[in-house]
Amino acid sequence: MTMPLFPYEKAAEATPLFPNPELDDAFAALRRDLVHEDGPRISTMRNYRFAIVPYEPKQEFAVRVQVRSLAHDLKRSGWVVISIDLKKLFLERIRGREQDWIEAAVSREKRLAVKEPGRGLRYISDELAPLVEGPDGLAADCARLIGEQADLNPDSVDRMVAIVGRAGGVYPFFRASAFLRHLDGKTRGVPVVLLYPGERRGDTSLSFMGQLAPDADYRPRIYS
Repeated sequence: MTMPLFPYEKAAEATPLFPNPELDDAFAALRRDLVHEDGPRISTMRNYRFAIVPYEPKQEFAVRVQVRSLAHDLKRSGWVVISIDLKKLFLERIRGREQDWIEAAVSREKRLAVKEPGRGLRYISDELAPLVEGPDGLAADCARLIGEQADLNPDSVDRMVAIVGRAGGVYPFFRASAFLRHLDGKTRGVPVVLLYPGERRGDTSLSFMGQLAPDADYRPRIYS
């Protein structure tokens, strides 16, 4: 069983015009570690099954092709692939707020941005942070979706993986290290792969979208 992939699944079906050896190698290594004969080996830490695949934001559609291929291969081997769209979850949370709140927040952000763009961004970031961050933010939504699939497929939990994508749709509010920290211990042992639009700097530092200050607070294995 494979849950529906990201909204642009059909756009990602075509074979890419140009090969991308780095992405090919990263996903080949991820595939090998997931289907290891002794169980998923995407982390060197016991009971910590998280991995990150960083990529340049312009490679978004190429990554979706890779994800579709990986999901297809895993499904043929009897795996359950849980595809989680962070942008969709984020928008669902916003739509869950009262319309008056949405209109007031948008109106004020525009007024502040006219005076100084940075003030508008800081204001809307403060307003949206509770919807994204913390143990009750997007990490809680992901834990719920993983738990639902674990309940629906109790005999397949040891052959299940969650692929979390479209993090770029939550820029600049999303912090991957905090997200994984709040998700830790709430995945029923299901390995989680985070697709990360950004830059790898050094062995463990990542810069979200290549714009934010590098964050070195990462424990997952980084495939790049």
